[in-house]
Amino acid sequence: MHSKVTFCLGLLASLGQGALLNRRAALEDCLSGSSTAVDQIGSDDYNRDITPFNRRLQFKPAAIAVPTTVEQIKSAMACGSKLGYKVTAKCGGHSYASLGLGGEDGHLILELDRMNSVKLDKETNIATVDSGTRLGHLAAELFAQGNRAISHGTCPGVGLSGHVLHGGFGMSSHTHGLALDWVIGMNVLLANGTLVHASETENKDVYWGLLGAGSNFGVVTSYELKTFEAPANVTWFVVSLPWKKNTTVAGLEALEDYALNTQPAELNMRLYATRQFTQLEGSYHGNRTDLEAALEPLLNKTGGKLAAAQTVSWIKGLEHFATMKLNQTYPYTQVQEEFFGKSLELKGLNGTAAKGFADYWFDVAKNETAHWYIQLDIHGGKNSAVWKADSKLTSYVHRDKLYILQFYITTSDDPEAGIKFVNDWSSATTAPLATSDWGMYFNYPDTSLNRTRAQEMYWGSNLGKLQQLKGELDPHELFYYPVSLSPAQKSELA
Repeated sequence: MHSKVTFCLGLLASLGQGALLNRRAALEDCLSGSSTAVDQIGSDDYNRDITPFNRRLQFKPAAIAVPTTVEQIKSAMACGSKLGYKVTAKCGGHSYASLGLGGEDGHLILELDRMNSVKLDKETNIATVDSGTRLGHLAAELFAQGNRAISHGTCPGVGLSGHVLHGGFGMSSHTHGLALDWVIGMNVLLANGTLVHASETENKDVYWGLLGAGSNFGVVTSYELKTFEAPANVTWFVVSLPWKKNTTVAGLEALEDYALNTQPAELNMRLYATRQFTQLEGSYHGNRTDLEAALEPLLNKTGGKLAAAQTVSWIKGLEHFATMKLNQTYPYTQVQEEFFGKSLELKGLNGTAAKGFADYWFDVAKNETAHWYIQLDIHGGKNSAVWKADSKLTSYVHRDKLYILQFYITTSDDPEAGIKFVNDWSSATTAPLATSDWGMYFNYPDTSLNRTRAQEMYWGSNLGKLQQLKGELDPHELFYYPVSLSPAQKSELA
């Protein structure tokens, strides 16, 4: 009897493996029948495209298609849909959770980074940008073609699409808003293969959903971006903070009061701390004299000291915060780290929440020898362009938050301990807060969240409307990943 059971189980396993191989062969045949190039396993392109930013999260796709036209994207999507594969668009591959590789094994990946054209209309100052463009290339081209810019993040290798479709905070956001605030139109391929244009006046629901939760609804093929004139100069700076356990809560409350009521629009700033030091760092749109005047009331209340500052050109300012050459295109070699990251978007960090945060910082984190950092970005405030933008225009739900707080720890030695370290610090911070006072930022995804909790944290009060839109546009979840939106069921859509 035992041998018969073993034989049956072995037969089922063989049949299952055979079916998987047949399905993959069908996918390869379908892709080869289209005009879309495919990375060959073991090739230099395949090895580059499969390399994750976060070494802790490595996944094996079913195939990597490399389209260079809209029609090729469409045909590759059709292959995935017909054969039951989940389809994931990848632009920069910088996701903390390797979501560009599907966040799990077995996805059909659309590697878009060969599609990186940037064309600026010098009469309208509107740029038409391919969806596979990296931020550094976008910045370099906008400046070279017309001394123009948009607001975006600091890492040149980050892809525009993942960044802009979920927020897009950076070192000019206090002055000029989020990256998604500069999108005035998009061409997007929906799950049914239809190419539509989305803007404030066309397919407004699609436009709203894409700008905040875009990876759930389709594959954007190009963007129309309004731009601003790049400033003549910016001043990067570092302020050292001599905070101790008994002064940190007061320091945080002084920082919060300044961010809420005083910080000028021209000043972009974050708190950055490791086990060894604590500092403020940022970029001021203007000269050093004006920077010093802007910082003076904050330094007087926090004990901070201006440790370094330099006035440079717009491009040199971007290069200062970049970790590599600014203009990044194909072929791109991914710089890898091994870590766990987590974010909080907070209306404030004061009182008991600040005390819980500070106590963990000095009692626990200062004794942790694995490399970690915290980064408290000043996202809002009465002079912030993030707060001044129309909150109803996009599905980015956390526009009312003052801060984006990021926790990071390397995990090469003990991943479970690192994850617990960050989660405990986060819990110490949020324990006294009302649910409405905090959420999480999708662009710093948390791999310890389940799908239900992730959706609540990332999309908050917009979740129901977004799930309805998912049910209408992608009911069969072609664009599924582990923390993607769950589509509303037909009964809910009625």
